[in-house]
Amino acid sequence: MNFDFDTVIDRRGTDSRKWHRYTGRDIIPLWVADMDFLAPPAVVAALHRRIDHGIYGYGVALPKMNATVVDYTQQRYGWKIESEWIVWLPGLVCGLNVAAGAFGEPGDAVLCCTPVYPPFLKAPVFQQRTVVAAPMALRNGRYELDLAAMECAVTPRTRAFFLCNPHNPVGRVFTRAELEQVAAFCERHNLIITSDEIHCDLILDDRPHIPLASLSPAAAARTITLMAPSKTYNIPGLGCSYAIIPDATLRRQFEPPYGGIVPDVNILGHVAGDAAYRHGEEWRQALLVYLRGNRDFLESFVARELPGITLPHVEATYLAWLDVSALHLENPAEFFEQHGVGLSGGAAFGGAPSAHLRLNFGCPRATLREALARMLRALAAR
Repeated sequence: MNFDFDTVIDRRGTDSRKWHRYTGRDIIPLWVADMDFLAPPAVVAALHRRIDHGIYGYGVALPKMNATVVDYTQQRYGWKIESEWIVWLPGLVCGLNVAAGAFGEPGDAVLCCTPVYPPFLKAPVFQQRTVVAAPMALRNGRYELDLAAMECAVTPRTRAFFLCNPHNPVGRVFTRAELEQVAAFCERHNLIITSDEIHCDLILDDRPHIPLASLSPAAAARTITLMAPSKTYNIPGLGCSYAIIPDATLRRQFEPPYGGIVPDVNILGHVAGDAAYRHGEEWRQALLVYLRGNRDFLESFVARELPGITLPHVEATYLAWLDVSALHLENPAEFFEQHGVGLSGGAAFGGAPSAHLRLNFGCPRATLREALARMLRALAAR
């Protein structure tokens, strides 16, 4: 089957957070992480069937949904999990907040490696925890976890480590050796690991995704893995995510704050997630081909046409981490907005506000081409 990722679909005037930000302004939004592509046809068809039923009462995760995740995890990563390990969540950010508050006491700390997805830095604070940050190391144009910096950052009150793999925003897929170092570090410091693996099915290079919890029984015993079909199949607004928690004690600690605070998964989220995992593989493969093309076009254009901007090679996700420090702009995000491109500023990711921008290339090639042309004109007009 052929899938169309080239057609530009007008999202203005809809309930899109991405596009609503710039209502009435000629700005192309390449900021928040959702894609401007139609969801897989199998997902749309499944939603139509459920909607045609006409009754939308309180929902429940049917056993078939757990079976879907168990099968998917086994087939995709060779990771054998059990149905009872799965805890459903209406969003990955909810999972980060629950995990931050489930372990330790107010005033304890969560370790993160920066730059990182902003909720990593916000969720612990919302749960009366502190954040200790270890900057990643940029070596030969490639971001790496800096174990020495992590050792310096960890404190006696650090109770947890938040990992993002594949990494948002730097686009890394961590190797088995890197993950084994993380697992050993966390075992040495007795840290609970929350591993955000929501982009695990969007790997653009020829390398596997390795769930950290699959490394060993010891790693599994201290790990909460957060996954979802939302980013891969472009259904984040339907709110269907889950935690995989092999250890029963961790599960019990995680679940009490979950009950009564976090709502159930939307009934349409379950329908969409099940259809995506069971019937969306052909679409996903076509999406990966298209995203690789966008990634390659972006990296080539930046290197050739945008002096003063660099970016590390994007191994996974549809997000690029642009280094704009050489431009010496006081507010890079505002500068490019003034020239018609909406990007995410670096400060929210734990970086210097004048140094980086995040760009979402999950859009039709024509949209990306126009956005980059605007950025080229912006630099030429300085």
